[in-house]
Amino acid sequence: MPSERMFIALMLPLPVRDTVAALAQPLTGLTWTRTEQLHLTLRFLGDVSDEQRPRMRERLSTVHVEPFVLPIEGMGTFPPNRPPRIVFVGVGSGHPRLYQLRQRLDDAVLASGLPLDVRTFHPHITIARAGENLNPAVMRWLHTHREFAAPPFRVEAFDLYASELRPNGAVHTLKQRFPLKVPGE
Repeated sequence: MPSERMFIALMLPLPVRDTVAALAQPLTGLTWTRTEQLHLTLRFLGDVSDEQRPRMRERLSTVHVEPFVLPIEGMGTFPPNRPPRIVFVGVGSGHPRLYQLRQRLDDAVLASGLPLDVRTFHPHITIARAGENLNPAVMRWLHTHREFAAPPFRVEAFDLYASELRPNGAVHTLKQRFPLKVPGE
């Protein structure tokens, strides 16, 4: 059965994307995320069949959370306490509505019949992927930028994307934008 690899995300406004993208420097051992691909993943869905997509979209359209302002601050790496594989920009302490949005998205996805992984939600924007052997310049760069901050932005919608894996990296295609609505609207 045909399917698409999908995820739900917050796309960063252009000024925030540009500020985050400006962090990229030619450092051996890091592959930077393309500017147009910078986003905050709310929920990775994996392969969603053609049959499952209409019900999932219908359930996602019922998600109601008041718009909110999200800070973009801090820098970190995954996995914790091991050599970095992912370099990310964080959301500081975030906003309670970000976590509310994630929970309501999970509820909608489950109600549509799709399975979910149970990993802890650690909101972040992946800015680079690290190779096996990081040179000391990368570690210095991480230390220098650990207090990074970009302008906060108002979250007014979440997006459903398809992600096609290609030899030169994933290509993300916007499938649908879901505006946030005040509960009861």
